[in-house]
This record gives sequence, C-alpha cells and structure tokens, in this order.
Amino acid sequence: MSELSKRVAVAVVAIPIVLALVYFGGWFVAIPLAVFAAWGAHEVFRFAREKEVEPIEWVGVSASASFVLVAAWRPVFPEFAPFALAIVMTASVLAALEAMRTRGPEGKPLSAAAVTVFGAIYTGLALGFMPLLLGLPEHQGWTAGAADPLASLYIVALPLVATWVGDASAYFAGTWWGKGRARLAPTISPNKSWVGFWANLAGAAVAGIAWLAVAGARLPDLADAGVLPFALVGAILGFAAVIGDLLESVFKREAGLKDSGGLFPGHGGVLDRIDSLIFTIPASYGLLILLANLP
Repeated sequence: MSELSKRVAVAVVAIPIVLALVYFGGWFVAIPLAVFAAWGAHEVFRFAREKEVEPIEWVGVSASASFVLVAAWRPVFPEFAPFALAIVMTASVLAALEAMRTRGPEGKPLSAAAVTVFGAIYTGLALGFMPLLLGLPEHQGWTAGAADPLASLYIVALPLVATWVGDASAYFAGTWWGKGRARLAPTISPNKSWVGFWANLAGAAVAGIAWLAVAGARLPDLADAGVLPFALVGAILGFAAVIGDLLESVFKREAGLKDSGGLFPGHGGVLDRIDSLIFTIPASYGLLILLANLP
C-alpha cells in the first residue's frame, strides 16, 4: 500500500469515529482519549528503553491517563490547572522514589525519573486539552450558556482540520515539487522539504478560513475576529503540527526505530498518529481564547 493510500485509509476510518466521540463528548471522548494518552506514554518509554533507560512505567502511564480524566471532570482551565499541577508533583515524587528504590545509582535513576514525568506530560497533559476545548463554547459564553454539541464539535474540528489539511498539503507539495529541493531537517526527517513546510502553513491557513466560513454562524463571538486572524491561527497550528511531527521523528531516530509502535498495523503506533495533535490541540485552546478576547 502506498503512503497516500495509508493516509486516506486512516482518515476514512478515523475521522467518523473521532467526530462521533467528540459530538457525544464527556466521558465518551475522555475514556478512549485517556487510553490513547496512556499508550502514547508507553511508546515514549519504549524509546527510552532502546537507549537503556528504564522509566517507571506504571507511574507515567497512570499520570498520563489522569490528565485526560481530570480534564473531563473539570473542563475549565482554572479548575483543571491545580489538579494538573498535583498530578505532575505526585508523578515526580513517585518516579523519584521508585527510581531510587528499584534502579539504584547504576540504573540511571535521574534519566528514569525524568523520562517518566516527561512521557506523562508529553502525551497526557497535551491531550487533556481536548476536554477543555470541548467545554470552551459553553464556559466562555459562546453559546449563551447552553450546551451545544455542534458548537463543541466545531471547536475541536479546528485543530483537527488544520493539522490534516496542512499535512496533506505538505505531502502533495513535497511529492510534486519538493524532490531535490532544500531539506527542512535532513538529520531528523530527510523526506521533509522547505516546499512542503510552506505548503503546510498555506494549507493550514486556508483550513482556518474554511473553518470560519462553516463554524462562524454558530460561534459569532469568534467570527467577529475576521478572516485574517483565522488564517493566521491556521498557519500557527500548521507550524505547531510540523514541530510535533519533527519532535517525534527525532525521538524515533535517537531510538533507532521506524515507528513508535505497532498498534495500527501498517501505520505505526499511537504517537505516529497523534504527534502533531499533541501540539495543535493545546495551541488551538490558547489561540481561540486570545481571539475571543480581542478588542
């Protein structure tokens, strides 16, 4: 199966499932997302093991899932933040104690504890912003204080659409015009070109404008920001997606692995599917709040 066929197959299967879960919201999306976050942390720890570092997996996996579950329980950032800090502190203490107890001076305890906490934050805290995004329309008063599943669906669609359209634009532009051109990060991801990078930003910017055209009527407070700000938001999300992709690529290259895992046969692991979303979901949360509060 070609790379394009793989991308299309993943999109055809994943998009309807994701949209359905997001529409129902609440624990329908939080529980599968927590499982994804925990599995993603497990894959981060796999990278570490390839470099002879043994993380405290039960701590990192539990903390990663906890971020998402607590975000679903307290889907407003000021309420979520103290619990998130408590998870970070608890995971740090437990990882340090377990590293001292079970790893000893020769077992790279500092590296083990650090990777444990990083893996939880990298996957769980990032994906914890999905329930926060879902709650934005209601808690920010964009739906007159009433729950509106479609408004929440539109909000979450912004990072998803910007990421996928930007990625598709980069793929086609890189395939058609990027061969033989300057590489974006040759030591990290040799197939990525600057042509593909700029196409990603352009495609994501167009996705931001298209999102505004579709969702603006349901979210008038956001629509008032105008076309240019949403083009900029799309471009920023496209940039965040590239950073997320490159970061996972450098982790895999360091570990000497082609894929983060084998959960999806022929498509790699969880991190291979959500590496960009780990950055674009939290970024979209901050950008939307910023836009809504523009004078």
